[in-house]
Amino acid sequence: MVDDNELNRLRDIAAPAPDADAKARAFAAAMRAYDVHEKTDTAAQGPASGLRLTERAQKLWSEIMPKKLFATPAIAGLVALPIAGYATIYMLQEQSFRSGGDEKITGTLADKPATVKPRTVAEPDKQNEADSESRDATEALVAPASPPKSESTAAGLAQQDALSRNVPEPAPNTEAAPSSNRAIMRLAPQAPAADGAARVGRMPGAESKLMVQPQAMPADHVLPPEQNRDRVEDFKTNPVHAALEDPVSTFSIDVDTASYSFVRRSLKEGALPQADTVRVEEMINYFPYDWKGPDAAATPFNSTVSVMPTPWNEHTKLMHVAIKGFDVKPAEQPKANLVFLIDVSGSMNEQDKLPLLRSAFRLLVSKLKPDDTVSIVTYAGDAGTVLEPTKVSEKDKILNAIDTLRPGGSTAGEAGIRQAYRLAQTSFVKDGVNRVMLATDGDFNVGQTDDEDLKRLIEQERKTGVFLSVFGFGRGNLNDQMMQTIAQNGNGTAAYIDTLAEAEKVLVEDASSTLFTIAKDVKIQVEFNPNKVSEYRLIGYETRALNREDFNNDRVDAGEIGSGHSVTAIYEITPKGSGGEQIDPLRYGQASVNNGGVANADEYAFVKIRYKLPNEDVSKLITTPVTSANEVSSFDQASTDQRFSVAVAAFGQKLRDEDATAKFGYDKIMEIATAARGADPFGYRSEFLSLVRLASALGGNR
Repeated sequence: MVDDNELNRLRDIAAPAPDADAKARAFAAAMRAYDVHEKTDTAAQGPASGLRLTERAQKLWSEIMPKKLFATPAIAGLVALPIAGYATIYMLQEQSFRSGGDEKITGTLADKPATVKPRTVAEPDKQNEADSESRDATEALVAPASPPKSESTAAGLAQQDALSRNVPEPAPNTEAAPSSNRAIMRLAPQAPAADGAARVGRMPGAESKLMVQPQAMPADHVLPPEQNRDRVEDFKTNPVHAALEDPVSTFSIDVDTASYSFVRRSLKEGALPQADTVRVEEMINYFPYDWKGPDAAATPFNSTVSVMPTPWNEHTKLMHVAIKGFDVKPAEQPKANLVFLIDVSGSMNEQDKLPLLRSAFRLLVSKLKPDDTVSIVTYAGDAGTVLEPTKVSEKDKILNAIDTLRPGGSTAGEAGIRQAYRLAQTSFVKDGVNRVMLATDGDFNVGQTDDEDLKRLIEQERKTGVFLSVFGFGRGNLNDQMMQTIAQNGNGTAAYIDTLAEAEKVLVEDASSTLFTIAKDVKIQVEFNPNKVSEYRLIGYETRALNREDFNNDRVDAGEIGSGHSVTAIYEITPKGSGGEQIDPLRYGQASVNNGGVANADEYAFVKIRYKLPNEDVSKLITTPVTSANEVSSFDQASTDQRFSVAVAAFGQKLRDEDATAKFGYDKIMEIATAARGADPFGYRSEFLSLVRLASALGGNR
């Protein structure tokens, strides 16, 4: 053994200073060893290949293109181009992964829609693994950009990842994830962190997982507009008609409200709505009005007609037609047989779609009576029954079925509709409410997807006595055109639910009018007297127009009125001789109206309303002559509700950029609405004032 003292002595001896000659000899020996290694070693250690990209390209090309592979240069050239491209991509991919993850891949998404969802790459089989590696390396994993610390975004990404792996998704977050139109994204190796970051995909053959991280965008980078796949029916604003040439106007009543809430969402997100999303009649009828109703259920509604000056045109007048439905008392409401037809396709996997839908239908269940019946049908790739007809007395069972709904798959809407109608028939309630309640973003892409085909299907099914209502959710993929088509032909209504507050309005506050129909196929026909009215135009109802002969045809479908519903229609009329005419008079048409033999010459118009009771097929008729007795001398003398409804009509026309209100500013609309706000227990009218202010700020007070 070595003595400890000897070790201590050696430890204290100073090391000799390095000799310059020794350094030179050691360096020369190292260089000789390096040269020998380069010439004789064929297997380099470590992850690097030892070759530069250009050298690797030459080596790979020489291996895959031997000199005698092709007989002619032309064929060789044609084949060489794709192989060269493949080889280059393969080498770049291989180089990236061999770098050990220090190099990051950057891709811009300026030319991709923000609605593209994260893509999960499937594991390839062994035979195609090399091809899959090169192809997948060039595809960007895209996700909407959002703040890095957003819990809701992390939850959304986790939800997408759960779907891709077919495992249960995490509990839904009630807060909607913030959105962004575009982002420059960076793909980086994902560390096993505990911050909740979600995986969005895996590169086959790579040892590390990839996650999407936002990267700062250049200040001068201009983003293209977000792609919008909403489907909305195009329509032209109602024209001005000469009463002498075309004295009759016919249309179906409309109690839908979808347009108003869609417009509200657009404005609150900082954008003026597209013109075709603004249906003025739906905006007017969004609000409850205290019109005079009927005294008994035998007459399902009462109509009130008034004439007043037009606030935006001193030469014209407004003819205001107000209809109020009989309000059925809760104790007298019939039993309800409801089938919830719920879209659970992949497009519903957003916070303002299926999660909001679940909350909305929970609110509706709380409004129903114990003897009412609820069934649930869902559809994605195909249709299925989630809940057989169940009494609301078993509320927990119904709510649990709602809570289990999860999104995924394509959208077999037609199959779902057929299944829902079949289920409604199995629990049909005679003299009761039998209704399918379709909740969707409107994206039908399996089965019958054409609007006309769906229309015919709904027309056939409504003959059974089962009505249909449609509730739209979300945006960017909303098929409003389809929703309007099937609701109008299914003896039902269409609403758009963008918030839980709107769900409460539609399904709780307005539940009676939403569920309990008191009159169906309600049509209005107005005949104007050319002796008193030169011109007229109907404000709104463009998509509800009917032919003149349709009014007396009981086979022609029209709108429905629910319990306590109010319906408003407004005409702008030009009194004869007022100087506000836009159409030149006919040279030879005056003798027919100025010969002194015209009956009822003092009337402005004659209003006729046809309707059917819910269980009848023959219509009844209500008529109202409009005379000077219906007229008020000034706009301020009109009732509060009449003036507020006119303000909403002006706002809708303003958003559509119509000629009639071109010189009528948002400030004037605000002035009328503020003065006519009246009783506002739910704050709907106060919210309307805020929307007018937003529109003014976004569009200028033109």
